[in-house]
Amino acid sequence: MTATNLNSMSWPPGFIWGSATAAAQVEGAGREDGKEDSVWDAFARVPGAIANGDTLEKGVDHYHRMPGDVRLMSELGLDSYRFSTSWARVRPGDRAVNPLGLDFYSRLVDELLGAGILPWLTLYHWDLPQALEEKGGWANRDTASRFVEYATDVYAALGDRVAHWTTFNEPFCSSLLGYASGVHAPGRQDPRAALAAVHHQHLAHGLAVTALRELGAENLGITLNLSTAIPRDPSDPVDLEAARRFDSLQNRIFLEPILLGSYPADTLRDLEPFGLSEVIESGDLEIISAPIDFLGVNHYHDDSVSGHPVSPDAGGSADGHSGGAERATASPWIGAEDLTFPTRGLPRTAMDWEVNPDGLRHLLVRLTAEYPTLPPLYVTENGAAFDDEPSADGQVHDPERSRYIQDHVAAIGQAIEAGADVRGYFVWSLLDNFEWSWGYGKRFGIIRVDESTFERTIKDSGLDYAALIRSVRSAEVVPAL
Repeated sequence: MTATNLNSMSWPPGFIWGSATAAAQVEGAGREDGKEDSVWDAFARVPGAIANGDTLEKGVDHYHRMPGDVRLMSELGLDSYRFSTSWARVRPGDRAVNPLGLDFYSRLVDELLGAGILPWLTLYHWDLPQALEEKGGWANRDTASRFVEYATDVYAALGDRVAHWTTFNEPFCSSLLGYASGVHAPGRQDPRAALAAVHHQHLAHGLAVTALRELGAENLGITLNLSTAIPRDPSDPVDLEAARRFDSLQNRIFLEPILLGSYPADTLRDLEPFGLSEVIESGDLEIISAPIDFLGVNHYHDDSVSGHPVSPDAGGSADGHSGGAERATASPWIGAEDLTFPTRGLPRTAMDWEVNPDGLRHLLVRLTAEYPTLPPLYVTENGAAFDDEPSADGQVHDPERSRYIQDHVAAIGQAIEAGADVRGYFVWSLLDNFEWSWGYGKRFGIIRVDESTFERTIKDSGLDYAALIRSVRSAEVVPAL
């Protein structure tokens, strides 16, 4: 699907074309201007936790190169930049507000607005202050209250200029991958703590939505990483049951408390031995289901799922989230540790994720059909890692990534034509960056970052994305009569 083909699709007026990063992955300046450890800074020092022993200390130096990065965004023609603020920079050790930390984000917002780019702020992209983890982290209910304090501090500094507020990015990862699997920070492998973290992050989201709404915020939402479970054999009851459990833990345990004000009955039943119901207090679900103005959808792939073992010669993976570390990890699939992910023989990215653009169309249409209270949708992350390197001409020719982006944008257009209310697309990622347990070894950026010099080079995929944006915009212009 080319940009020209995309022109024929009916894009909603004001559709947003953007890109995204996260503070922990790009900023660096790990000990500058008052910043202290987040859980990821501490986790990166655990032997074997991060591939190649990489750390977040320097990131890709966005903290110092931010104005130039904004100029690159402008060169690409982005409507919006989705970024996160670092809790560990704004409230180091979760003590007092750090004015120097907030000043960086204030300058970033001003640079964006000066370039005509909409700031889209995420409050939590996994960088909990390590000091709070040492008090129990997200397994401790009090952390939800601490999050609201941090959120209102950021709003007090930036709410006069930032109009779009995301509370959490991908709570699946910072709860189930961080507290059950241990592949993500803080690296714990305790299913009960993981489910407490799920609920307390939900609670923090609802409390923050209410608090920010009272302060005057108007565009509030959350971003979830959602997938579709494709049973390997739809006639096999074992595979159908595996798909149900996957859907429960990947999607519905997050969607339904927020959109419907209740946990799914089958989820509560499955997780009864692990204490989820024990952390739910009276009134929590009413708080969690405070109305939101948008739902961010992060989607990279759908999932072929089975309840049978994967044979070594058949391909696929045993748990779907092993990460890049040498350190032993556990399954994130609490109560469904027998889930496997057999291959369908589709093309794969450098993350070993299967490429199936129609999975995104299916997901967006499903959300629209199944959730009558669904707010407008934004695809807040979508992209692909490939092993790209500069060619002899100094440029990065990455046709696989260009094709991935264009095909997924086309899938969004098809979902819109089928009735899904999708209002924006943010490619992941603006820059090559620190890819969590994979360190700097996986490149998602549409802009290459040289690991030694931090020099930026717009890849062909970035140039193609810019051309796509220009082409779609030109098709929206109605000639004067």
